[in-house]
Amino acid sequence: METSNIHDIIEKSGNGNGGLIAILEAIQREYTYLPETVLRQVSKETGKSMTDIYGVATFYKAFSLTPKGKHCVSVCLGTACHVRGGQKIADEFSQQLGIAPGETTPDKEFSLETVNCLGACALGPVVMVDGRYFPHVSKNKVKEIISKAGEDQGSIDLQTDLRVFPLPVSCPTCKKSLMDSNYLLDGYPSIKLNVSCNGTTGWLSLSSIYGSQTTAMEHSVPANSISKFHCPHCLNEIPNFSSCKECGAPMAALFVREGCAWEICTRQGCKGRLLNLDQMNIH
Repeated sequence: METSNIHDIIEKSGNGNGGLIAILEAIQREYTYLPETVLRQVSKETGKSMTDIYGVATFYKAFSLTPKGKHCVSVCLGTACHVRGGQKIADEFSQQLGIAPGETTPDKEFSLETVNCLGACALGPVVMVDGRYFPHVSKNKVKEIISKAGEDQGSIDLQTDLRVFPLPVSCPTCKKSLMDSNYLLDGYPSIKLNVSCNGTTGWLSLSSIYGSQTTAMEHSVPANSISKFHCPHCLNEIPNFSSCKECGAPMAALFVREGCAWEICTRQGCKGRLLNLDQMNIH
């Protein structure tokens, strides 16, 4: 296995606590999983123990220790998607790809999995392919989705592509807008919050594009640590009503409109997101 580029990945990602997650993400993009030989090289070059590395690798469901296909298809079977025909969508992917959920095609092109939530309940049935969301999927769209796998993700037009969209949010308590037009992320006003962790407080900016993980922070936060989000206007803590389906941490609920919240995991490194139409009970 060619590992000459691992040193460059480590150099670009940094060697801090947050850097380890970035390193593992880059490795998985490169190999489709986390090979043991590569993880041992990461351990040697970063000074982190294999126990710590495996702890992170097994904690987050996005990482895999076994080979996956070049393209990963995730079909949501959560309640909202299931009642809208999610199981039929999963069955159609199985038939088209010739594999069952949890399997990889013989040519190593596709892996298929079913998940309990993709964080877009309002758009179900939802399918995610290589991090790209496909909303309101029907059986006759499955073949087209498979054919689109591998298209350049950089070609997505944020203005017209229905798989990505901006969400304006406000504080659940004071109802003031959290949008910051002076600081753009992904070309749109960012979501501005205050964040506190381990006695340190600073600003946090999140992309308002649903499906994007782009963030900017005043201070780095250790991997796996849980932060508290606060409104920069009223300074109240952003409340939580549920736990992240990925890691179990509290989900901070940002107000979208009456009866709708955009919930964001408060654990550093976790990408848990949920557009929730059921649990926003603040009036």
